[in-house]
Amino acid sequence: MKLYDYILSPSCYKVRLMAALAGVKLDIRPVDFHPGAEHKGTELLSLNPAGSIPILEDGDLLLTESAAILVYVAAKAAPEWLGSASPGEAARVQQWLSFSGRLTASLGGARLTEMLLRPGDIGALQTQGVLALRELEAALVEQRLRGMRFLAANRPTIADIACFPYVALAPDGGVSLDPYPAIRLWSRALRGLDRFIEMPGIHRLHELRPEPYIEQGEA
Repeated sequence: MKLYDYILSPSCYKVRLMAALAGVKLDIRPVDFHPGAEHKGTELLSLNPAGSIPILEDGDLLLTESAAILVYVAAKAAPEWLGSASPGEAARVQQWLSFSGRLTASLGGARLTEMLLRPGDIGALQTQGVLALRELEAALVEQRLRGMRFLAANRPTIADIACFPYVALAPDGGVSLDPYPAIRLWSRALRGLDRFIEMPGIHRLHELRPEPYIEQGEA
């Protein structure tokens, strides 16, 4: 599989992370997203007229949406990540894949505005991001009351991978994660997975400060 990739893109990182967790080797094709805007050039627009990345090529197959790429990588190499143990679980995974788009638009938009000085109403983007984080926090609290540590099941699925990067990088857009203990516990659980990989701004579990309220044995 060839991945057209930008190292600082959370959407590209989702694919790299899922591939690592599934044991899939990617042929990485770096894209000069900033400042070169290579994703808007002739070559990449011929692959994805929307002018966005990631782009995944696998033989004759071409995928240009990160959620679809996550589904494909999991289906091909690690189907347990699809969350298909029951119709309800599969539906919850799909619901969180849709929700991840709101995180991209809000927290991702705030991050682009803050870091790359892209035009945008930073206040409105941050407000939308906070609303999404509050919704995610409430859902994770409910899951923990059911004895589940992840979004759709008691094991990680592509739903978690779809939502994790933009949440973890929310501070880059001026949105603090301090008010969200359930989100931070969930983030630690993901960082503690075997074969977890980092990206700039997202560190491995052992590099994080301890959470003072974590129960013994939890990550």
